[in-house]
Amino acid sequence: MTTYRTVSIDGLDIFYREAGSRDNPTILLLHGFPTSSHMFRNLIPALADKFHLVAPDYPGYGNSSMPTVDEFDYTFDHLAEIVEKFIDAIDLKKYSLYVMDYGAPIGYRIAAKYPERVQSLIVQNGNAYEEGLREFWEPIKAYWQERSPENAEKLKYLVTLEATKWQYTNGVRNPEAISPDTWNMDQLFLDRPGNEEIQLALFYSYGTNPPLYPQWQEYFRKYQPPTLIVWGQNDYIFPAEGAYPYQRDLKDVEFHLLDTGHFALEEEGEAIANYIRQFLASRLQLVPV
Repeated sequence: MTTYRTVSIDGLDIFYREAGSRDNPTILLLHGFPTSSHMFRNLIPALADKFHLVAPDYPGYGNSSMPTVDEFDYTFDHLAEIVEKFIDAIDLKKYSLYVMDYGAPIGYRIAAKYPERVQSLIVQNGNAYEEGLREFWEPIKAYWQERSPENAEKLKYLVTLEATKWQYTNGVRNPEAISPDTWNMDQLFLDRPGNEEIQLALFYSYGTNPPLYPQWQEYFRKYQPPTLIVWGQNDYIFPAEGAYPYQRDLKDVEFHLLDTGHFALEEEGEAIANYIRQFLASRLQLVPV
């Protein structure tokens, strides 16, 4: 059974979903933009018989606190710091990291800092290579270069209902398989007063991630975490060009390109759950749990 909990971190309420016995290996699930731990609502019960699953919402997302941009510094460094404190607060010692979209730069900051804690990586449309930042990113890169009102204006479409729905439906095989609850739920949170400014701050802060790619790649090469790649190959935001380079740096990679889009769990959740189950069963017996 999934439980819905909140823990206080630096005066913020951090909401998280949890299921499964702590006696089993832990999978820490880190969500992407513009969603929350809600994206894992089906994966968690699908794996809870054999794994302990934990999925937090970052500040400004889902059911966690949403301080304003004046009250909280919305950067990837700061979100990673909050997640790091969250990990300590709920006493996770070792875990596999599932990283998707924004979850990758947050998770990789933590993994590079505490490599001994990370038993494996599960990468779903989460980027760590320059090859993965293509056409979609051009207006965002312009904002990194010049944080002007004009460049910000060009990004505001990304927090509209139309764009949120597009993130869920673009590149999928069967749009009728995607529940409208997904984009409608995310949009309710995006439409809160002050949230647009939060998202713009993080679009800008994403520019701090590519300079860290060499550091994360060095982490991959040095520590060689067993890695499962389950990537929606039709994703326009993080296309498959960002998936292949992991194979350069990691020796133990199981690699799957799935015929779906950005939120691959919506259409390929069952397949991804099966891949995770088989992958971790074979890898974690080699690691003291």
